[in-house]
Amino acid sequence: GIILVAINPYKQLPIYGDAIIHAYSGQNMGDMDPHIFAVAEEAYKQMARNNKNQSIIVSGESGAGKTVSARYTMRYFATVSKSSSNAHVEDKVLASNPITEAVGNAKTTRNDNSSRFGKYTEISFDRSYQIIGANMRTYLLEKSRVVFQVENERNYHIFYQLCASAMQPEYEHLKLGRYQENNLL
Repeated sequence: GIILVAINPYKQLPIYGDAIIHAYSGQNMGDMDPHIFAVAEEAYKQMARNNKNQSIIVSGESGAGKTVSARYTMRYFATVSKSSSNAHVEDKVLASNPITEAVGNAKTTRNDNSSRFGKYTEISFDRSYQIIGANMRTYLLEKSRVVFQVENERNYHIFYQLCASAMQPEYEHLKLGRYQENNLL
């Protein structure tokens, strides 16, 4: 299949706006510069042409920009499919990120907010290839982190957030203690 290597510049660039989306829309792979929108366009065309599901795999190290690349892809689909009521489907799908990150992200030696899980986002289209919904699933949760952390790493954020709220009346029944370094009481 097609492979695109993208590098996170750690700053906003003017190469992801609506004008660029429209420039890539309808183009053949290779007619324009390599871009996440070229990959999305090819998947969209293949879906429409062959009436078959398509997949885009976004992979990389922590901080590489996987979530942002997925967001750009979803925005591309929403724009080219002219899904008026779903034009911000990426916002709806990504609105679950704070919850997903609290339960699935942890501090590692390389990143204070490292995902310890993978995401599978499925975008559903109707017969006229307009977005009608999306579903996000998580997988490969690093279960060993619950009971053991490497030195200078932490458990999942949710445990620390719960401990920080231990004195709140609604959490008294959980009998939570305060967090201390290298020890959840």
